[in-house]
Amino acid sequence: MNTSPLALLGFLLLSWGFLVSILFWVPRIVNRPQLRKIFGTRYPMIYFIYFSNGPFLVAIGLYLLLLK
Repeated sequence: MNTSPLALLGFLLLSWGFLVSILFWVPRIVNRPQLRKIFGTRYPMIYFIYFSNGPFLVAIGLYLLLLK
């Protein structure tokens, strides 16, 4: 088993990315209509925040785990 610090960091980033992705797409947790009212015309920024904290962290985590 690879227990290097990079592998541990990769696992943490991977876990956090999956958690953020799941929480964002479950309708009862994130109320998107309410977010649309709050952000107004800046609502597309929510997708940038989601992407940078969801799939992007998963990708970095996988890269670190596969890096040997």
